[in-house]
Amino acid sequence: MKNIPYSERATILKATNVNKFFLDPVKFQVLKDISFEVKKGEFLSIVGKSGCGKSTLLYILSTMDTAYDGLLEMNGKSLTGLTQNQLAAFRNEHLGFVFQFHFLLPEFTALQNVMLPGLKLGKFSSKEIEERAYQKLKLVDMHEHALKPSSKLSGGQQQRVAIARALINDPTIVMGDEPTGNLDKANSDMVYSIFRDISHNNGQTIITVTHDPDFAEGGDRIIEMSDGHIISHGHEKTVQ
Repeated sequence: MKNIPYSERATILKATNVNKFFLDPVKFQVLKDISFEVKKGEFLSIVGKSGCGKSTLLYILSTMDTAYDGLLEMNGKSLTGLTQNQLAAFRNEHLGFVFQFHFLLPEFTALQNVMLPGLKLGKFSSKEIEERAYQKLKLVDMHEHALKPSSKLSGGQQQRVAIARALINDPTIVMGDEPTGNLDKANSDMVYSIFRDISHNNGQTIITVTHDPDFAEGGDRIIEMSDGHIISHGHEKTVQ
């Protein structure tokens, strides 16, 4: 995606007039008229103080939360109003997730953990999924630990396995919720490098919520939120 000007890239995600209310204990508007677009291959970070609504927004973008007003389109498809089963199928094929905690199954090997979403999608044979999982582990430099139980890996290694798992189905968009929140600087830098590589070389879109200013600054664009509003859409940087 390096050589394609930002203005000429396809729009991969579009949110239009998204509003979100929490109803308990009292009615409270947490997102207020959120509208923005994300381009193919863009590395976008959403930042803002705790409580500004950024994680709530990510939860809606991920299609996990459907109780909102407004429209959400992804990959040219309107997702607003689809059934939970339709959304689950769409998520498994088009979205990859990396959270602050890795959520690996401790008794499974790194390879088995990475294979799980591929087996669920069912597009390839088990043998093909195993080979794809090994290649994704190679991408994050964890292939030499493929047969280790995930419980025997360090925190940074576990997060890299979690990224490989998020990539197994070659998702259109990888979403991260504080993906470096539990990591030291060296491991945070490694996660950043992986994300940058898959966005700029593989053309996969990255959307992260982060409190890490260095991580956010290294991406292509920063959206800043405050009190449920987007206060800055940022500008696409020149990719080196």
